[in-house]
Amino acid sequence: MKPVKFVMINPTSPFWRVQEGERPRQSRFFRFSLLPSLCVAASMPPYVESTIIDEDVRPVDFDIDADLVGITFMTHNAPRAYEIADTFRRKKGVPVIVGGYHPTFMPEEAARHADAVCIGDAEDVVPRMMRDFAEGRLQQFYRSELTCLAGLPVPDRSLIRRKDYVPADALQATRGCHQRCGFCSVAAFHQSRFRTRPVHEVVDEMRGLRKRLLFIDDNIIGDREYAKELFTALIPLRKNWYSQCDISLARDEELLGLAARSGCRGLFVGFETLSQQGLTRWKKDSNMTADYLASVAKLHDAGISICAGFVFGGDDDTPDVFERTLDFLLEANIEALQTTRMTPFPGTPLFEELDAQGRIFDKYWGHYDFNHVVFQPKHMSAETLDNGVGWVGKQFYSRRNVSRRIWKSLRYLSPAVALGGVLPLNLGYRVRKAKDGEFQRGEIFSTPSVPLQRPHPGNTMPSAERNAYAER
Repeated sequence: MKPVKFVMINPTSPFWRVQEGERPRQSRFFRFSLLPSLCVAASMPPYVESTIIDEDVRPVDFDIDADLVGITFMTHNAPRAYEIADTFRRKKGVPVIVGGYHPTFMPEEAARHADAVCIGDAEDVVPRMMRDFAEGRLQQFYRSELTCLAGLPVPDRSLIRRKDYVPADALQATRGCHQRCGFCSVAAFHQSRFRTRPVHEVVDEMRGLRKRLLFIDDNIIGDREYAKELFTALIPLRKNWYSQCDISLARDEELLGLAARSGCRGLFVGFETLSQQGLTRWKKDSNMTADYLASVAKLHDAGISICAGFVFGGDDDTPDVFERTLDFLLEANIEALQTTRMTPFPGTPLFEELDAQGRIFDKYWGHYDFNHVVFQPKHMSAETLDNGVGWVGKQFYSRRNVSRRIWKSLRYLSPAVALGGVLPLNLGYRVRKAKDGEFQRGEIFSTPSVPLQRPHPGNTMPSAERNAYAER
């Protein structure tokens, strides 16, 4: 078969896109290792020579020697992805294939800018796509079933410069999530199904990686028995690892103990909201019986740091939600925070619901980046939601609060984790939020003038409800 020069491009927003000769514009703690692109490259037939371009660290060279260009993107990068695709196709005569979340949810739209669209997981279909391309019969759509994770090839990490990315090697043990959260594109993409990779294959790959590891899993404890087997197998490796999971880990003492012993040092946890009604509406089942303060304390006692995810703008949120959430974050000493304006991504039940109600007023995909309000909230103005999220971020990442939580975290985290991980992440968030205008919007937010009757953050509802009571 004739060799094929395949160039994979990861587009990014204007805020973070580098130009020739520039250094990356944001902390490498926000630049992961492009594991999806590496996995696609690993699945290619031997006659394909792959090159990866990440606009966060390297500008696109439209004169690059390429037989075929592939672009993977999420919704907020769709306008840039289409610009790149159109340039290669119309001006350079190079065919383009696209894949990822947005093309999977909007294949007809994506097909207007590409010669072929990969719908769903790529590993199973890219060999066929490459064969069809080499034989001159590339099809418009390639639909994949959910990929079996057994026997997947190990990525060639030399295709990227490791120093450009978060200082931890990335790999994956599981994929998908069994929950059906209405706002979550992960659940929609993976059809709310959870898949696991054979533990021995994960361990074999880990042996050749560095001390610090990042599991790019959607919910690493989605299958409890599998997680226990995995964590037990990791203990002898003496690695430190980070991932994401739901808050129910705190309620399983055996699993939590194994996670800590196996080297878990930090987790992204989707708390989403303090509202029981909001969790019910979003079908976030794993959080409904959680006492958040007690759960955080258990994770801290195990030496695990937390990056909390909160979504603002649900139909149960009123303007006091920002103060109440900040109170919880500071009292619990959450180490890092990802705040998002609720965003109705195409392909999710939330998008269908709000679109049917006529509440989505902005369908420019570049604004679907959690940094813009694209719909009309129910109990506040779009401006209040926008500025309120900025206010939470500005308060949480103030110099005073960063200093206080790092100092407190040294009581239960190792200095290496607190100073080598949590502190750089906080400083990175400060720079990021200042650059994208988040802090500026927070400055003009007005908290409610009437004194709030705020319940204790770990006690945010009547006791009867609480006793029945966190990705995205």
